[in-house]
Amino acid sequence: MGQQANSVLGAQANSQVQGTAYKVGNGMPSMAPTPGMVSPGMVSPSSTSVPPLVSSGSPMTPSGTVVSTTAPQFEQSYIENILRLNLGKFGTFYMTYEGNKEWNARIFQGIIEAAGRDHIIISDPKTGRRIMLLMVNFDYATFDEPLLYQYPGVVGNYPQAPSRR
Repeated sequence: MGQQANSVLGAQANSQVQGTAYKVGNGMPSMAPTPGMVSPGMVSPSSTSVPPLVSSGSPMTPSGTVVSTTAPQFEQSYIENILRLNLGKFGTFYMTYEGNKEWNARIFQGIIEAAGRDHIIISDPKTGRRIMLLMVNFDYATFDEPLLYQYPGVVGNYPQAPSRR
């Protein structure tokens, strides 16, 4: 029984798992060539084996197959993403311009047209005039209606279609 168990363990230990042979002895893995692999010093122009592209965090099976998941994608909680969730809403934007002798602070009102990492574009519903505001000058904004907001990783309160005034 003891010798049979040793031979089974030895066979399992010497088996190859995805190109690596684990041998009984010092316990260190050693690379065993697998089809498509090139030994050091050899050049094979036909071996252009590239592993599959895997998005970060995607689960894989033991055989190396990528399991695609359809987890909900949430925006990160940055001001521009919150503004993007609320395109079409009317707001009042408070801006400060340091070192400006004419006006240190200004208030802008309009409908959110677009929001980027460094800017907001609003439009005046009466005149249609569009204004680009820089985020570096942004202090805060107020809205007279509820805002859509999804904190990353929190289930519930999914974003809805933006309202248009």
